Amino acid sequence: MVTLRYDEGTIRVDGADGEALDGLSFVEVDERSKSRRAPAFRYPFLLSTCHNRGLAVEDRVLDTPDVGDLSTTYELRSYQQEALDAWREANDRGTLELPTGSGKTVVAIAAMAALDTATLVVVPTIDLLEQWRGELRAEFDCPIGQLGGGEQRVEAITVGTYDSAYLRADELGDRFGLLVFDEVHHLGGEGYRDIARLMAAPARLGLTATFERPDGAHEAIEELVGSVVYRRSADDLAGEHLADYDIRRIEVELTAAERERYEEHQGIFTDYLKESNIQLRSGSDYQELVKRSGTDPRAREALLAKQRAREVMMNADRKVERLADILERHREDRVIVFTAFTDLVYDLAERFLIPPITNETGAEERREILERFRRGEYSRVVAANVLDEGVDVPDANVAVVLSGSGSEREFTQRLGRILRPKDDGGRALLYEVVTSETAEERVSRRRR
Repeated sequence: MVTLRYDEGTIRVDGADGEALDGLSFVEVDERSKSRRAPAFRYPFLLSTCHNRGLAVEDRVLDTPDVGDLSTTYELRSYQQEALDAWREANDRGTLELPTGSGKTVVAIAAMAALDTATLVVVPTIDLLEQWRGELRAEFDCPIGQLGGGEQRVEAITVGTYDSAYLRADELGDRFGLLVFDEVHHLGGEGYRDIARLMAAPARLGLTATFERPDGAHEAIEELVGSVVYRRSADDLAGEHLADYDIRRIEVELTAAERERYEEHQGIFTDYLKESNIQLRSGSDYQELVKRSGTDPRAREALLAKQRAREVMMNADRKVERLADILERHREDRVIVFTAFTDLVYDLAERFLIPPITNETGAEERREILERFRRGEYSRVVAANVLDEGVDVPDANVAVVLSGSGSEREFTQRLGRILRPKDDGGRALLYEVVTSETAEERVSRRRR
């Protein structure tokens, strides 16, 4: 008889000799307890292997509380039902890649109702935590627990931030049958991976608009949660389920003084790469350069020069001039302006009398600004990164990207902020304002 138990982030295996589990490299001998152990996330595979080998198993791993009868009133759209079906066919494991505004939360709630099991939903921000709790309270007739935001209360259905779930993963690893990771790309962070590693939940659902990470960490997510089992882009859903949209790229020239500063700083960076025979093909290559800067003063100087060049091209004076034209053209529209720099947010807020939102904006003030935007008291806001994800942003139909990281994920998230279907059936419009003959222009062209 093989007995399986959950024990602080591992599955303890008692009563099995070496031959019984031969070939399972992840099962290790624990001399201290005279047993064998496997990582908790391997529980479903370990259990099925025992059964396939004809071993009698006493399964004591999960200790999930009863959730009652979970049911939902949501009527899934065709692509949402397809996504749910694809996940179920993949043995209740895997990631759904769907654009912002397409109703990923709805699919997750339908998955919870289908499984009728204790569930932990993991989210990156307090704003998302509050949104999820509101949705779950409205849909399910049961208490909704909360981990984060000043509260630590575990219920059969619980929503927690990545930070809080990470701190309690080994303690709560046997309490849930389903893990839902919203914005699952965050799970690629080395520390956050332990949430999935230390928990035994056999069912796992990842939600994201952009799964792949430039550092390759999505491969770890595939192992811990599952690969992408269903994918739809904004183009796939535009028109019927999301607003039709247009993207307009506007190129502006650097002033003579800006060009001189840009070329000087960019030259320092590229000269160092050439002299050091370094090629930047991926995010991991760049991370290696960052590590090198810790011991190599010239590498550090090159990175600082790269940052200064970036600031010049992203804060170009003529970008602000074009923004003035865009705001004048769209006086009757609802506009969100995105930038990469906090200082520029405040400059634009003062110049155009636009409410600013940055990481310095308190939660209450941010909620008030967004609520006024929702009610139409404000017709435009300007933000530095904080509205990219994890915040319930009211409907807008025009977005202006003045600067950003250039990543596909960030661009997709910002586009998603204007894609919810419009009452009048109108099209959404995204302006991408880039400086010509710079790294920013090259990144923009590659993406398109």
